[in-house]
Amino acid sequence: MRDDLFGKVLIGSIDSLKKSFEEFSAMPVDLEIPHEELLDHSHLHRRTISEPVELSAHGTFDYRLERKIRFEPTDKQGWWFKRIDIDSEPVKVSHRNAYTVHESGVHNIVLRRAGDNQNYIRLIEHIIAVKLGLDIDDIMIMIDSDDPPLFDYGSMPIVDALEKVDRKEKEKHDHCAYFGVKETVSAVWPSGSFLMVTPPDRDFALKIDCAVNFQSCIGKQRIKFAVNEDTFKIGAGARTNSSLKHAILCKTIGKFIPSTRYLGYDKKNVLVAGKKRYLNRARLKYRGKSLEAAWHRATLDLLAAFALIDEGRFVGNIISYKANHRDDVDLVKELYKQNLLTEIKMG
Repeated sequence: MRDDLFGKVLIGSIDSLKKSFEEFSAMPVDLEIPHEELLDHSHLHRRTISEPVELSAHGTFDYRLERKIRFEPTDKQGWWFKRIDIDSEPVKVSHRNAYTVHESGVHNIVLRRAGDNQNYIRLIEHIIAVKLGLDIDDIMIMIDSDDPPLFDYGSMPIVDALEKVDRKEKEKHDHCAYFGVKETVSAVWPSGSFLMVTPPDRDFALKIDCAVNFQSCIGKQRIKFAVNEDTFKIGAGARTNSSLKHAILCKTIGKFIPSTRYLGYDKKNVLVAGKKRYLNRARLKYRGKSLEAAWHRATLDLLAAFALIDEGRFVGNIISYKANHRDDVDLVKELYKQNLLTEIKMG
């Protein structure tokens, strides 16, 4: 199906898309960040880090255990995970190896090497989103379990650690490639969530227009920005959000369920939203309104899915309304299935 505004509709119907787009368009923009320099066009060659950095925190799915993660330079192209607790090969951050699950009440992206049921890593999204937020094309991530460390400030500790080491530019023939969609594409789901992606403008930027709409105190939030290190660092500290109902269930009935008994979420690392108010202090306020949920969605969730485009950096324009991990990953996989990605050449 095609439409002048929505382009090629990959998932869902045009009628549903039009209805959701009307809802989205009626929402005011809470924050739009103007940009002068969108992307450094001198970034022609792939970059890795100059030396390793290591971080640790308690586990996401088992808070009783300390989990370590180590970022290392690599000669390989792309982002990779290697489990050091099992005899395993590195797994590439790629649409080919990624899928979504709803586990322990937590929606997340899982990375698994094809054909190896043991060689997987859960909840990778807040780590791989950094691929599009910082100037690192290639990296090896050593992790000591399938359960990543959980930080109090989103992925900001990872960003801080990686910013303390230099970038190492690779060989001149190892060029940095940029990919975008060949034409405007859209997808809509029964919940009313939708995604729309258009080819890049005359610059090599990735521009986001992201809106969330919760039936809680989070309410409606909409932000617009171009992805660069400065804007990414705003969203990198945004926590995931949880409904009060889910938080109560995890701390009560969840204590008797093995999969949720030791979840590491608490009021420091999760934003808990009740019907009328937050149960802890919301962050990232602008003009008195917290935009933490929108920032988390736009940077640590949405960018993670587009980091699964493993051949290079993604550029273009993305509109996201009420979408989730499953929607994001489904769309990215559909882009490959229908051969809708193309390399964007400079000059």
